[in-house]
Amino acid sequence: MLKHGEVFMIHKLHGDGFSVRAIARQTGLSRKTVTKYLRRGFEEPVYGPRLARGSMLDGFKEYIEGRLGDYPELSAVRLLREIVEMGYRGGYTTVKNLVREVRPAKERGYEHRFETPAGKQAQVDFARFRVRFSDCPGLERLVWLFSMVLGYSRHLWCRFVWRQDLPTVVRCHMAAFEALGGVPREILYDQMRTAVIGEEKERGIIYNKTLLALSQHYGFIPRACPRMRAKTKGKVERPYRYVRQDFFLGRVYRDMDDLNGQRQEWLDCVANRRLHGTTRRFVHEAFAEEQKILLPLPALAFGSVLKMERRISHDGMVSVDGNLYSVPDTTRRRVVEVQVTARDVSILDAGTVVAVHPVLEGRGERLVGAGHRLYPPPGNVILRCHGDHAEPPDLPGERVACRSLDVYEAVAGVLAQSGRGTR
Repeated sequence: MLKHGEVFMIHKLHGDGFSVRAIARQTGLSRKTVTKYLRRGFEEPVYGPRLARGSMLDGFKEYIEGRLGDYPELSAVRLLREIVEMGYRGGYTTVKNLVREVRPAKERGYEHRFETPAGKQAQVDFARFRVRFSDCPGLERLVWLFSMVLGYSRHLWCRFVWRQDLPTVVRCHMAAFEALGGVPREILYDQMRTAVIGEEKERGIIYNKTLLALSQHYGFIPRACPRMRAKTKGKVERPYRYVRQDFFLGRVYRDMDDLNGQRQEWLDCVANRRLHGTTRRFVHEAFAEEQKILLPLPALAFGSVLKMERRISHDGMVSVDGNLYSVPDTTRRRVVEVQVTARDVSILDAGTVVAVHPVLEGRGERLVGAGHRLYPPPGNVILRCHGDHAEPPDLPGERVACRSLDVYEAVAGVLAQSGRGTR
């Protein structure tokens, strides 16, 4: 059977006036074959639809579509990581194309991008997340994510916290600097209240005094970006979407400690070891260069003190930032002075420190110090020991002295002789 091109050539030569003999000579075919195909006529071939080839992603499409149906913002990188654990052996591009089909990308305008030298700048901000902890099913909690991103390496440090007040901001800065092993020369903020108090024409931006004290202690310069210009802090704004898509969504968290535990593992194993899409460098390799240029940590910890007066409640507790801290039962005054640092809450009675507690980051918690109570507290309080791991004092009758059995036999004999051992 002749191919389509050969049949076409026979009819083309015949149309040009060639005889059967001449066509046979030109094509190398027999005159009988030429005559047969001239009698049949020439018809354009009809091609059916091309059969689709199987894809390595076929067995995972339903899973990906289901995940995107539940969490539309999940990234293709996150989904690739999940299906690889399920046995997928294909490439990233196939997954990315499927995600684009299921969740079309939004059109965006062009943006001007700027880069900073190593060690020069970090960007700080908060983002709001809503989470349901498995320990409290049915209850949705509002938590905040504090993030600090180094501008050069894109190294990310973050922590979920209960609130975004000033003591929390200070604690997060201190923890971030310790984790980074140094301090950037300047930190960029938005107009958040814990950083910026206001702005005046003559004086310019007015920063919070505690933030200024923190910056002087660590040696960095605070800078506030213009209002309504979130993209000025693009290096920290973009990671919030990355954290939400690649880490936060589609996981189960027992409580805040579990949430931050999984967050730290993700930072160490994924976020800070990835190939960054903009710099085209591995984050941990760029950070190794930048870390050498960061300002050294100061020898002493930051110790700014916030002083206030508080009244002792009827059950011997002092309220600070929504949590209750105990004072000893021997405290006489009803009004005491409270000094709050980034890490501790100190309670003073007439200038004498009577209690020192670690700061509680949650809300509605009660912390009773060891030795503060003559009687055991209710079961809904936190018992913590400061300094040495001392135990609370024993109540009368709580412990039984250890004696030899001979003592008890002697006592039983005396009772038997006196007739008091039987009834």
